[in-house]
Amino acid sequence: MEESTCQALIPGLPDELALLCLAQISHGHHGALECVSRRWRDALRSDDYARIKARERLCGDWLFVLTDETTPAGWRAYDPSADRWRPLPRTSAETSHHGFGCAALDGRLLVLGGCTGPSSKGPTSRVLGFDPCTCRWTELAPMATPRANFACAVLGGRVFVAGGCASTDSEGLAAAEAYDPLRNNRWEGLPEMPVALEACWGLSQGRRFHVVSWPWKHVVFDPASGSWEVGPAGWELERPDPGLAAAALDGRVYGVLDEGLAVLEPWSGRWKLLGEPPLFKVPSHGRRIRPSGGALAALRGWVYMVGGKGIAYDADTCSYNIVKFDCALRCRPGDSGPIRWLDARPLFRASGSVVGCAALHQPTRIPAEHN
Repeated sequence: MEESTCQALIPGLPDELALLCLAQISHGHHGALECVSRRWRDALRSDDYARIKARERLCGDWLFVLTDETTPAGWRAYDPSADRWRPLPRTSAETSHHGFGCAALDGRLLVLGGCTGPSSKGPTSRVLGFDPCTCRWTELAPMATPRANFACAVLGGRVFVAGGCASTDSEGLAAAEAYDPLRNNRWEGLPEMPVALEACWGLSQGRRFHVVSWPWKHVVFDPASGSWEVGPAGWELERPDPGLAAAALDGRVYGVLDEGLAVLEPWSGRWKLLGEPPLFKVPSHGRRIRPSGGALAALRGWVYMVGGKGIAYDADTCSYNIVKFDCALRCRPGDSGPIRWLDARPLFRASGSVVGCAALHQPTRIPAEHN
């Protein structure tokens, strides 16, 4: 029996208002919604639905992750409301992209700079943005300075970048700049850092932009005063890419140390241990294994650990093997009592070390009036 094309999406409501109601539901539940009827399926895939989600800024909460082992290659997006992962459309640079920065701002995932392969002529200034509402990548305003392996963070509705290298033989950059999507889609220059930093990572905390590098140097930019200063000690993190081993949540910085999950005490610059480290299960292995090369991220009160690699002993072959994890764990450090890591849904057809990670929070706003 064919469905009537004149039938309302939701009986008693105009279709515009019905689409607005459906747009409140996170994308991870779309599979179930599309099974309701062909009309709902077509509506959820329509341009009108995407336009309403974009207009109301209903991008949803997402955790975006890119690993070095994916089939097919590309970014994965996690919907915490539905506990589901989905692959994103491919971009032309993903197969060999490295040294890039990533951030989530204004309802989009931003992928900035980096190099596109071993044969590339050097870092790029290119910036790509992924919109969950339209499920499309678009080209955004390029950075003023091409760079790779640089610090990147979101603060006060802007993306801040600093440091990195501009070529394969570069000794490091002191240049910094910021991007505001609401101001003409342009980058503006910032005062240079007091020291050039070649390989560094960034984090926003305390309304300031922190830039940390190895060997350990720490400088801080205050947007209010427009000046840099030397940052406090204590931000050291033992990881090949420390920028993926720290996350800011509710104004506090969390990191994974050898001993476990810790929070940085701003008054002392020291790490305070909160609980056990995240440990992943390995089939046919008696113990859980701590991952190396995973990413720590914060989203809506939760701290997530995703992906990574480990070494496990195989009793059948009497040898040690490298295990590539697709696991995901999460905990709520703000809860009373000991830290408890809970299982989240594993990555979708992806595993191994994480090379990019960003958390997108749906903006909080007062809904527009509809007549």
